[in-house]
Amino acid sequence: MDNSNGYLPKVTQLLNRIENEQYDNIRAAAKLMADAIAADRLIHVYGGGGHTTLPVGEMFFRAGGLCCINPCMETGLSVFNQAQKYLALERCVNYGRAIMEYYDLQRGDLLIIFHNIGTNAATIDAALQAKEVGAKIIAVSSSDWQDNIPKDYELRHPSRKNLFDLADVCIDDYNPLGDTVVKLEGFDTPIAPVSNMTDFYIAHRLEIECAKECLSRGIEPPFWRSANVPGGDEFNKKNLDKYSPRIKML
Repeated sequence: MDNSNGYLPKVTQLLNRIENEQYDNIRAAAKLMADAIAADRLIHVYGGGGHTTLPVGEMFFRAGGLCCINPCMETGLSVFNQAQKYLALERCVNYGRAIMEYYDLQRGDLLIIFHNIGTNAATIDAALQAKEVGAKIIAVSSSDWQDNIPKDYELRHPSRKNLFDLADVCIDDYNPLGDTVVKLEGFDTPIAPVSNMTDFYIAHRLEIECAKECLSRGIEPPFWRSANVPGGDEFNKKNLDKYSPRIKML
């Protein structure tokens, strides 16, 4: 096996670093998630543009995932829009605010925001709107990006704020500036992004720790089973009946 490019060890190193250094933050976030479940609230999840919308889909209606996830999904920001259009929209001031207003977060609600860069308009505006209504924010992002993008960089939100400035719990995915980790000899362009590897891992670690926290409180956490195994549809029906009227995407 040719592993000279180093991708596997670099991904593994990042996941181990997250597990070792971000566990306390993941646990703190999981307690907020368990609080939401105990209060029969939805857990809202948002991605600030492009490939950072993919962890939202990973947490939604997923076998082994939480039933109470409300994806604040906007197709215009996602990779299922044309690339140049979503790139322009994620830089558009007040677009993220309008999305949050549509999903109508209330005081005491919980919002998880994924955006490894953590400085663009669609991310910061969504976080600002959520804070203004009194929602709690769990941010999954990268301190490397936020610390090293110049404050006067034109693609920053006009407030110059970072996502971590606005969050109640910050989980660092350690995504390196530029997102790529492999350089090949004779080729100047770095390749092999890692942000979704780390963010998917964090998403599922949040769900695991949330389930553990719920069980420690005597609460049965609401999880989906695969709809493709015998009995899956029957098992899921009670949660579909409960959450379909409340979650726009179900």
